[in-house]
Amino acid sequence: MIAALNLEGTWKLQLDEHKIERGLNFSDVITLPNTTSHAAKGKKNENVLLGALTDEYLFEGYAWFSREIEIPEHLADKRCFLHLERTRVTTVWIDGVELGTQNSLNTPHRYEIQAGLTAGTHTVTIRVDNTDYPTKGGHLTSEDTQTNWNGITGELELQFFERVFLDNVQVYPVLATRSFEIKALLVGELQGLKIVVSAVAVSADPVFTTEEQIFTPDSQEIQLTYMIGEDAMLWSDDEPNLYKLHIHLQDQNGNILDSNQVWTGLREFRAAGDKFTINGHKTFLRGKHDGLIFPLTGYAPTDVDEWTRILAISKSYGINHYRFHTCCPPEAAFIAADLLGIYMEPELPFWGTITDEFSEGHNQAEQDYLISEGFAMLKTFGNHPSFVMMSMGNELWGSKDKLNSILKEYKAYDHRHLYTEGSNNFQFVPDILEESEFFCGVRFSKERLFRGSYAMCDAPLGHVQTDLPNTLKDYDSNITPEQGSDADPSSQTGGTEIQIQYGTGSKTVQAEAGSDQLVSHVPVISHEIGQYATFPNFEEINKYTGSLKARNFEVFRERLEAKGLGHLAAAYFRASGKLAVQCYKEELEAAFRSQQLAGFQLLDLQDFSGQGTALVGVLDAFMDSKGMITPEEWRTFCSDAVLLARFPKYNYQAGELFEARIELSYFRRQALDGLQLKWVIQSDQIEDIILVKGEVNLPAVYGENVVSITELRIPIPEVSNMTKVEMKLSIPGTDIRKSYDLWIYPSQQEVDLSNLNLFTQLSEQALELLEQGEDILLFPNPKQIQHAIQGFYSTDFWSYPMFRSISENMKREVPVGTMGLLIQQNHPAFEHFVTEEYSTYPWWSIVSESSSIILDDVNQDLQPIVQTIDNFERNHKLGLLMECQVRNGRVLMGALNLESLMATPEGRQLLYSFQRYVESPAYQPAARLEVEELRKLYN
Repeated sequence: MIAALNLEGTWKLQLDEHKIERGLNFSDVITLPNTTSHAAKGKKNENVLLGALTDEYLFEGYAWFSREIEIPEHLADKRCFLHLERTRVTTVWIDGVELGTQNSLNTPHRYEIQAGLTAGTHTVTIRVDNTDYPTKGGHLTSEDTQTNWNGITGELELQFFERVFLDNVQVYPVLATRSFEIKALLVGELQGLKIVVSAVAVSADPVFTTEEQIFTPDSQEIQLTYMIGEDAMLWSDDEPNLYKLHIHLQDQNGNILDSNQVWTGLREFRAAGDKFTINGHKTFLRGKHDGLIFPLTGYAPTDVDEWTRILAISKSYGINHYRFHTCCPPEAAFIAADLLGIYMEPELPFWGTITDEFSEGHNQAEQDYLISEGFAMLKTFGNHPSFVMMSMGNELWGSKDKLNSILKEYKAYDHRHLYTEGSNNFQFVPDILEESEFFCGVRFSKERLFRGSYAMCDAPLGHVQTDLPNTLKDYDSNITPEQGSDADPSSQTGGTEIQIQYGTGSKTVQAEAGSDQLVSHVPVISHEIGQYATFPNFEEINKYTGSLKARNFEVFRERLEAKGLGHLAAAYFRASGKLAVQCYKEELEAAFRSQQLAGFQLLDLQDFSGQGTALVGVLDAFMDSKGMITPEEWRTFCSDAVLLARFPKYNYQAGELFEARIELSYFRRQALDGLQLKWVIQSDQIEDIILVKGEVNLPAVYGENVVSITELRIPIPEVSNMTKVEMKLSIPGTDIRKSYDLWIYPSQQEVDLSNLNLFTQLSEQALELLEQGEDILLFPNPKQIQHAIQGFYSTDFWSYPMFRSISENMKREVPVGTMGLLIQQNHPAFEHFVTEEYSTYPWWSIVSESSSIILDDVNQDLQPIVQTIDNFERNHKLGLLMECQVRNGRVLMGALNLESLMATPEGRQLLYSFQRYVESPAYQPAARLEVEELRKLYN
């Protein structure tokens, strides 16, 4: 290219909702790049979406853009291309002459004006259509993410070339020879030309330029090798060293006919056994999902600075990998990832069934389009060193032979990247296709899970949701079961129809026979891990100042207020968020403990705006912190060096033996040698008293996997009261540290309820005692309470409205849907039971064997001491522990399982604290209930 004419600025606009194509009067204007929604053009959208953000000026149809341009004399009659970086389906006219139609959703539209343009005034008209796509487009067009916008959002320019130029310049790094292989197509006459190549080491300090190398082309297909040398800098996530190649085409007099600049890096990203390697070193992918959610604009930015800001936030949380769900980001995202060191995995815009020509409903045009999109993505973005992986789509079904053939074509076309058949394909009956170079999923059979949480319709649930909290869990035995065994042979499905969760709904699919012992021969990545929901932050509503409005949040707030619970919204948000962080910590650590896992893709670090409104992030949709955890603390369990303590439980009675195996997941290239691990267990309840501490020399650690450091065997010291302690691990001289909360209970704690009026049902005797002014404890068996929600410790998965609906459609169990506890932590009932405002592990066994009573129709004065947070669709007022006055007596009550409480130290401690409370003058309930109200609760 010798010059570019920027066409950004004011364009005439006409919206053509009904696609009539008549009477173009261009009565409005718009500034491009932009979208019609972001520019507030058209009719205001009065709809209110509950499952996603609302596009305030949603427009679907034809948007016509036109302007006059001036071509200067020196560019007249040059070969010319109209370049539209990011748009929808476009048709272009120059001076009324149609140039054609292009429909890539991922890559620029480029229209050739081969004869060039004469000097003077010309009219450019562009019609953009955001309907009738060749494919649905996944998250490129979904209201759940970036919306189905209409417009042009990236570079908009005329590019001018001499009659001889280089086209499709592709750069292939060759690590072994520290060189770049450059391929291109020479357009025009070959004679008397030379190609001059140099490289600028843009990451070096100071920046320097390598020696020019000159090549003489001998055919239209250019292939040359540019040597960097033995001191070449390599690109990786921790050392993202970049080169900018300058590739000039010159005539025999040295005049530059064409100039290309290519950002690239020397790197080799490979699959080796059960891990990925970067430049020969093992790496572990710490990924996040991305659906191009940008609430202020409704579309993805195309400027490098904004993508650098966004990716840097993720990197500050230890993320080194992005998987783009059914979409591909703009060029700016790849440049920012190049600069920061992020491993990128774009995905074809498809979420469905891959068919072949013999399949019912086969759509050859759609399939051809998808395949062409993949080639276009490789051609357009393939030079970027950050572009290391590519997926065929999300949760695909259909013809494995066809998928294999597509993969084979891509691999033959471009070997710079690794390819996979898709993300979580074939769900309950997964397979690893011959051409797949890595596998991304959640299970190898129904019971062989390698993710910590699941929806009820995908049951069984994961260990974070169901197991006694511990730090022993890893997925190695599920990834590679012992020879001759199978985790669940009865669960294999073959040649039958099965019903699966499919997007935001369900689908019946034909399941081929699966292997009883599918064992991966390629690296395994766990797909969409996490999905722990938090309650909405209604303060966030005011941040939606762009084209998308949080009308769903407004409705959720109104519903909560209608239930009389609006004053608790901020506390719900805080408490559910703290529990979600706790769940994420265990989920991530389980991945790091798994030596046969190659990485994970988190869903998500940030909130997901759609699919029922899935507020699953520790960052909001704007990538701003919710205040739940700092990046520094998050990196203690999400980085290239993670200390791991393996122990069986969090609650201990004095005198027990605390046993833990200390490991280090280490993927740094710098060796750790001559250092120590220091550990301490201390309590801030007892003036920061250190209960026990120690240190041990580290073995020489050269990284690249999980390293065992030491075994701890510590007698739990005696305490006079329930005590929360913190176990801190650190390697002085590094940034590597970790902490775990533990709880210790007195060994001689006496729980004597014999002198208390304890009832497991609301009997006439209990009512008589209340009439006489006596106090009672009312703890019926949770299974006997009809008007209640069963106890569930973990916060809800993804989005209750979405998965309630899916479960009902599939006739499967509906999720519990709760989001942890909100606790009056300073209430005198907890004088002898240490608690926070939110759920912590002493509550796990208590909650798991409980029910929370629905208090919607009860006296509003009854405020639970421990309230279970309900989801924002249902908004029940849920009481786990309450107190009230009835007749002349007082009642401390809840649907708690007394037998299970007495079986654990934390349960006994809670009962002891109740015992002390009801015997004390502090027992003064504020709420009064009538007998009939109490009967209603317990019938």
